[in-house]
Amino acid sequence: MSDLPPCPKCASPYAYEDGALLVCPECAHEWNPNAAEAADENVVRDAVGNILQDGDAVTVIKDLKVKGSSSVVKVGTKVKSIRLVDGDHDIDCKIDGIGSMGLKSKFVKKI
Repeated sequence: MSDLPPCPKCASPYAYEDGALLVCPECAHEWNPNAAEAADENVVRDAVGNILQDGDAVTVIKDLKVKGSSSVVKVGTKVKSIRLVDGDHDIDCKIDGIGSMGLKSKFVKKI
């Protein structure tokens, strides 16, 4: 059978190539398969693989020491209204009792 991906809009398996684009004959959706792969690279996932978005609430899954301070973010701390940013620490947030800080997505789980 065809090794082309199904339509991302209607999931039809009958997509065909038209130059650099793929076209779905059922819903007339056109897409660039290379652009879809690039979009997947920018997705931020939590420790268990859930996709994170701005405004999500997460919980910390490991005790985290705060640099430059003697305080610790404990396991189970809930963080509301996260903001995704580029960089090593890909989550900006405010934690009660500590303040603004950056977290790595591998240390949080989506609620």
